[in-house]
Amino acid sequence: MEKFDVIVVGGGPAGMMAAGRAAECGRRVLLVEKNRAFGEKLNLTGGGRCNITNAEFDTRTFLSFFGDARKFLFSTFSRFAVQETFDFFEGRGLPLVVEERKRAFPQTQQATDVTRVLTEYLHENGVETRMGATVKHLIVEDGTITGIETNQGPVLAESIILATGGASYKETGSTGDGLNWLREIGHTVHAATPDIVPLRAKEQWVKDLSGTTLEPMKITFTATTGEQLSKAGKILFTHFGISGPLILNSANEVKKLLKHGPVAATIDLFPGMEPHVVDRRVLEVFDDNKNKIVRNVAKQLAPVGMARAFDGHLPAELLDKKVNVVTQDERKTLVQVLKGLPLTITGTMGYDWAVVCDGGIDMAEIDTRTMRSRLYPNLYVAGDLLHISRPSGGYSLQLCWTTGWVAGENA
Repeated sequence: MEKFDVIVVGGGPAGMMAAGRAAECGRRVLLVEKNRAFGEKLNLTGGGRCNITNAEFDTRTFLSFFGDARKFLFSTFSRFAVQETFDFFEGRGLPLVVEERKRAFPQTQQATDVTRVLTEYLHENGVETRMGATVKHLIVEDGTITGIETNQGPVLAESIILATGGASYKETGSTGDGLNWLREIGHTVHAATPDIVPLRAKEQWVKDLSGTTLEPMKITFTATTGEQLSKAGKILFTHFGISGPLILNSANEVKKLLKHGPVAATIDLFPGMEPHVVDRRVLEVFDDNKNKIVRNVAKQLAPVGMARAFDGHLPAELLDKKVNVVTQDERKTLVQVLKGLPLTITGTMGYDWAVVCDGGIDMAEIDTRTMRSRLYPNLYVAGDLLHISRPSGGYSLQLCWTTGWVAGENA
């Protein structure tokens, strides 16, 4: 029966980084992946461009985006953080570029180049790989994990690193298996829920605007309990509801509001203007188009692509009225729609659409200085298996690079 120094389960970003680092430190390493190729999910990130990290080089500021989990991660990030990520990829011939919101991408704009660099890292350090190998369970003897049972037979190791990912993008093989194994051996595992995920809307007009992007704007979510949440930025209308960075990063908070039932939302199409300023703008458009009907000047009243939203929100008799006979009360109704376009959020799009799912092993059960399990001295956990909520924008992949590197180095 084969025995290795280290077995890494999962050929995603955290697993490849962990395996490469462990081998670089002189260990004999086996990387087990159930897909036929590495980086299936990684190649899809950032719309295929791969948002490698967020170029916030102050670690304390960076970790402020990780909520309560940040207190566990300072020692981890003191070993490998954003600067080290830049050094790692650029030192291997893959320059990075920084775009809006400090998002860092490979200069080539190709996620496959990130996978290529990591694959080369594995090969140059002699990592042995086993593709198409499905892990059935961990082998535990006398309180120690001695190996893994696979569809190709058992494999033993002194140390095991789990980096199988969470439950998002299931079609790439990220089905939450590692969470089940951790639960089976006695770890506390929080249930996974879609974290960075689009939102589903009830109204047809939202779906009719599919493909329309609105920026800048402000959206306010109101729960049936009266609790509110407001966000400003860019919104993307889709065939099921709303998406885009602003919505994805609001989803975790909106989920909490949804516990009480459908959430009422309003979109302020002119967040930088007070209602009286919007009213003045409407008057100016009317003065320039006195003999036209409201419907025919809608494109001048609303942001690009949003004129169609007037149907269903304004009475037909107002839309078909000449602007020179619109009353003050009717104009007030028009301004109210421009400052508060209503829609109803009925839920998230679920695991299949989630960029990231929260849930995972309780952080108190991991020694984050080493990423070692506090229950099993030779088990290490990295990446999306950790119970950490975080926004989009490079934070998830940086968590993978950091925890993978630290796990590999200590294993």
